[in-house]
Parts: sequence; structure tokens; C-alpha cells
Amino acid sequence: MVWMTVFHFCFDLSHFGFWPQNFRVDPFWTTQRTFIVSLFLFCAGLGQAIAWHQGQGWLRFGRRWGQIVGCALLVTVGSFAMFPQSFIYFGVLHGMAVMLLIARLSAHWGRWLWLAGLVALVLPPLAQHALAGAWAEAAPWFNGRALNWLGLVVRKPFTEDYVPVFPWLGVLWWGLATGQWMLVRRPAWLQHPLPGGLGPLAALGRWSLSYYMLHQPVMMGLLMVVAWGMGRT
Repeated sequence: MVWMTVFHFCFDLSHFGFWPQNFRVDPFWTTQRTFIVSLFLFCAGLGQAIAWHQGQGWLRFGRRWGQIVGCALLVTVGSFAMFPQSFIYFGVLHGMAVMLLIARLSAHWGRWLWLAGLVALVLPPLAQHALAGAWAEAAPWFNGRALNWLGLVVRKPFTEDYVPVFPWLGVLWWGLATGQWMLVRRPAWLQHPLPGGLGPLAALGRWSLSYYMLHQPVMMGLLMVVAWGMGRT
């Protein structure tokens, strides 16, 4: 969450012209985004393993899932207001809504989750190779907005955030598999208390969705005030 906040703050600085950067192609930024999203989804899978182990019912799961779907819709509306040409229609929350549902339905797969995760990770490059060759006629269908949320595309869509089901479901599946393994083999690892002074980080984890939804509007709002005060708007 802290890494994500720093990353987004740098993006906001660039957006308002304080520190221009190319977040779309610069490896320094694209690599960070990959690691941040990977940690986010891995931890989500880990959390699902704990919830499954504790016997979380569909009602409680559905309540949380509904919150994620609602927040995803808010992200779409908000991003459309800010970036109408590149608004977020399938970002990290949209992807999580789909992937968490799949994870819930596949949590009983056990060790097969490792293999399923591997398949999810290698599927996009295999699809890209096929759609650039023998299946080229189908490429426009998979590249279009109706299907590009799957991630089986030849080119990435123009959007501010794009977290398709594949390959990212593989990361969440591996988080789920890791959590199930730890609960059976190393439960003490999940019960170990945090070192002193890290309590606030635990609070970020407990309120991750709320923090995710609020941190960007707050930072962008403050930077808008600064930009206005400096005569940049």
C-alpha cells in the first residue's frame, strides 16, 4: 500500500506537470507497476486462503465482493471524468472482482492451483503468438473492449489501468495456493506478530479497499490546489 501510494503520487506529479515522466513505456515505472499489482493480487489470494480455511460463507464473501464491484464502478466513473479518452474500464478492482469469484469457486483444487496459476501466466504469450499468426483473423475480436478484459490480446488497450484476468489470475491463484500451504505446513508464519512500530501498516491492510479508494482523490485534490496556487490551472 505504501509503495502504491508513492507510485501514484509520482504519477500525479507528472499529470499536473510538476515532474513529467512517461509512465506508459519507461521500464522504471512499468516494472514497479508490475510488482505492485503482483503483490496486491498475491496478498488477495493469500487472504482468500485464510477466509476459506476459517469457513467464510457465501453471504459474507458476497458482501465484500459487492463492495469491490461498487468501488470498481466508481473508479470507472471517476476516471471517465478525469481521462475520458483513456478511462479505466477493467482495472485492478474490476479484475479482482472477477478473479476473486473464480478463486472462491476453485479454492478446493488444492495442489492443482499451482498448475492452474502457471497456465494462467503462460496463456497470454501463447495467445499473442497464435493471434499474430494462424489465428490472426480472430485478433480484432480479442483486442476489442468486449473481450480484451481476458488479456488474450496482441496489443494492450489505451487505458489508465489494465489488469486483465490473464495472466493476473495466475498470481492470485499462487497466492491462494501459498496461503493454503502455509495454513497446513507453517501456520505460525501467519500468526507471527508484527515488529514494533508497524501497527499502522496493519491498519492499511485491514482498510485496504477504503484506503485504495481515498488516497488518489486526496492526493490529486491537494496537488490541484497547489497547481492552482502556482497558476498552473
